[in-house]
Amino acid sequence: MVSVSRRSLLALGAALPVLGHLDWAVAAPPKASTDKVLLNYNESPYGPSLAAREAMQRGVATAGRYPYTHMYALAELFAQQQGIGEEQVAVFSGSMAALRYAVLAFTSQTRGLVMATPSYEVPRQSAESNKAPVKEVNLNAEHAHDIPAMLAADPQAGMLYLCNPNNPTGTLTPTDAIRQALENQPKGCVLVVDEAYIDFADAPSVVSWVKDHDDLLVLRTFSKIYGMAGARLGLAIGQPALLERLAVFGGDNVPAGSSLLGGLASLEDVKLLGQRKALNAQARDETVAWLKGRGFTCTASHSNCFMIDVQRPAKEVVQRLAAHGVLVGRVWDNWPQWMRVTVGSKQEMARFRQVFAAQVEHSA
Repeated sequence: MVSVSRRSLLALGAALPVLGHLDWAVAAPPKASTDKVLLNYNESPYGPSLAAREAMQRGVATAGRYPYTHMYALAELFAQQQGIGEEQVAVFSGSMAALRYAVLAFTSQTRGLVMATPSYEVPRQSAESNKAPVKEVNLNAEHAHDIPAMLAADPQAGMLYLCNPNNPTGTLTPTDAIRQALENQPKGCVLVVDEAYIDFADAPSVVSWVKDHDDLLVLRTFSKIYGMAGARLGLAIGQPALLERLAVFGGDNVPAGSSLLGGLASLEDVKLLGQRKALNAQARDETVAWLKGRGFTCTASHSNCFMIDVQRPAKEVVQRLAAHGVLVGRVWDNWPQWMRVTVGSKQEMARFRQVFAAQVEHSA
């Protein structure tokens, strides 16, 4: 099988037609069963690609067998594309499962969790269930992870969690800062880099770093840019000994063969990432520019979500938009005037702007 590197994938993406020539009709999302605009869970408005849907349908016929063959094939293809060993890739029923297992494996009552705030809440929730201490560190002025403050937060930390791009802000933490965290984290600590949204950004992945670091775990998912949130398919990437520590909590935790076949078809479609990244960027940047033009501050997102300072209690705004069929969210306690908005399709973002203008801007 021919190896496809990340560099070649990026080159293919760069060679795609310019945004003005994107075929929005081809990229139209599946017809929804509701009139609501769902911009609240960072899902893809496009769903699985056509090739992935066809593969998933074929996968139904394999449901009578354990899907190990498909699981190994998925790990092998991803490893080839990333230039790492197949033994450094583990398949899970969504990256959330791998993340929870990582918290259970790397933290304890004496080895805590350090993470940013606002950020994805699952690590904190998992650590609390594990009776592990949690130190949450505010994002810096650029809304990136404050790595020096995180390193100083707990000298006995068992796990540093870094979501890049960050959820909910969509902001990036520079690669040099991630390297600083890896090189200076407490002895025995594991750095977990959650790259659920990395394919929306121009920043490089740190997946290849696992070849040289036994204290780095990287998470990837098919839920976001590949549109397979309901299929529950994710990957954990690290050295085998590190992956074995996760397997104790969920060994052979693989989804159905149909999900795995959908994942394989998604990886094989080398044009898909570039096309969806471009669609997302245009819809996101158009809406952010519109909001800024009306005096609202937004985070500098490189993802499929961003946050808006609505200049009043954000929970009230979320409720007002929901009453008119536009669902957004959530609101973080330490950012009470900010709300997160998922980037939907071109039509969905137009509807968001229409309702926002009527219910928020004009009511200020």
